[in-house]
Amino acid sequence: MSLESKLHASTLHGAAAALASGRVTARALADAQLARIAATDAGIEAWEMLDPVHVRAEAQRCDDARNAGSKGPLAGIGIGVKDIVATVDLPTTMGSKIYAGHRPAADAKCVARLRRAGAYVFGKTVTTPFAYMDAGKTRNPWDPAHSPGGSSSGSAAAVAADHVSAAIGTQTNGSIVRPAAYCGVVGFKPTSAAIPVDGVYPFSATFDTVGTLTRTVADAALLASVLADAGRIAPAITPFAQVPRLAYLRGFPWVQQDADSHSVVDAAVARLATAAEVVPVAIAAPWHEANRILRTIMLFEAAQRLGDLQQRERARLTPAINAALDEGRVIGDDRYREALDAKARAIVFFTDWLDGFDAVLAPAAPGPAPKGLATTGDPSCCTLWSLLGFPALNLPVGMAGRLPMGLQLAAPQEHDDRLLSVAAWCEARLPFPALA
Repeated sequence: MSLESKLHASTLHGAAAALASGRVTARALADAQLARIAATDAGIEAWEMLDPVHVRAEAQRCDDARNAGSKGPLAGIGIGVKDIVATVDLPTTMGSKIYAGHRPAADAKCVARLRRAGAYVFGKTVTTPFAYMDAGKTRNPWDPAHSPGGSSSGSAAAVAADHVSAAIGTQTNGSIVRPAAYCGVVGFKPTSAAIPVDGVYPFSATFDTVGTLTRTVADAALLASVLADAGRIAPAITPFAQVPRLAYLRGFPWVQQDADSHSVVDAAVARLATAAEVVPVAIAAPWHEANRILRTIMLFEAAQRLGDLQQRERARLTPAINAALDEGRVIGDDRYREALDAKARAIVFFTDWLDGFDAVLAPAAPGPAPKGLATTGDPSCCTLWSLLGFPALNLPVGMAGRLPMGLQLAAPQEHDDRLLSVAAWCEARLPFPALA
C-alpha cells in the first residue's frame, strides 16, 4: 500500500516525519483526511464545525511557512479541537444552541500553543452540551448503534475513524478516558493544571483538565508536551528501563463492572503479568464513597460558574444540566469546604497507597459502549483519578464483540512521564487492531 493511499491513517509521529522529510505536503495530508471524512462522517458525525475551504487554506499556509523556513514539532498538521475550547477562526458553541455562531475574541491558551508548534485547527469536534452528560449527535465509529461516550465524543470518534491523527479533549470526571475506551483510542488526562484551561468553557475549576486523544501513547506524549506548561511533559517517551511493578485495581466500590469488562481487562492484565510484577489491590473502606466527594465539589462549582447562565437560559438548558446545577446550588459552603478537605486527605492517602508501584491498572469503563444514543455511558471508573488530579490514560486492549475495551493506567500527580513510559511498555505487549 502506498504512502498516499494510507495518508489519512497516519499517526501524529508518522505525519510529522513525512512532512518534515518533504515526502508529503500539508495540503496533501489535509486532502487525504478530508476525503476520509467525506467517505465516513455521515454515519459518525464527529464534527460540529468543519470547513474544507478553511482546512485547505490553513494547510497551504503551513506549506508556505515551511518553504520560508518555519519549523515546529507539529508543523503542517491539523488537530481536532473540542467545541468548548476557544478558537478565533472557528465558532465555539459549547454544544448548545445558546452559543450558536459564537466567535471568541482570543484562542484558548492550549490552541495558541498548538499554533506555535506549527499545527492548525482542523475543525471543531462535537462536545456534549457544556461538556456534561447529555448525548450529542456523534455515533461510535465501530458500531453507529452505540454511544461514542462523552463529553469529548467528537474528538474520540474523529481520531478512531482516521479523520485526524490527534484531537484535544477535556475531562472533568470521565470525559477523555471514557470516550477513548469506547472508541478504541488512547485518551490521556494529564495531572491537573499541567495544561492550562484558559479559554476553555468552565464547569468545575477544581477538576476541568485539558488532555489528548491520539492513536498511540507516543503521540499522546508529543501532543501533550506541546500543550503543557514548559517542563511538565516530555515530548518523547523514555523507554522503561526495568520490569514495571503494577498495582491492579479490578474494580471500584461505587460501580458494577459487567462480565465483558472483567473478561477483556483481566486477559490484558494477565498478559502483562507474564512480563511484569502485578499486585492486586483494593480501595480501603474509608474511601468507598470517594465518588461523592468529587460530585459535591464538581456540582457546587458548576452552580457557581453557570448560575447566571441558568438564570437567563433555563428553558434552553437540558434537564440533566438544570438538575445538576440545582443540586449544586443547595450544597452550601460548609459541605463544599468539607469536600475540599476530604479531597486533600485523599490525595495524601492514595499517593502513599501507590508508593512502590510504577502505575495502577484498572478498568477504563464499566463495560463496552452502551447501545443507543440516549446516554454517554458511566464515567465512574474515571472518578477516583479525576478527584485526585492524578494523570490517567486509556489504552485500548481488546474487543467485546464489535466494540473496543480499554485498560486505564494512572499514577500520582506530576508522574506524567512515568505513566506514559509505563503505558508505552504495556502498549507494546497489548496490540490492538485499528478500525478498518
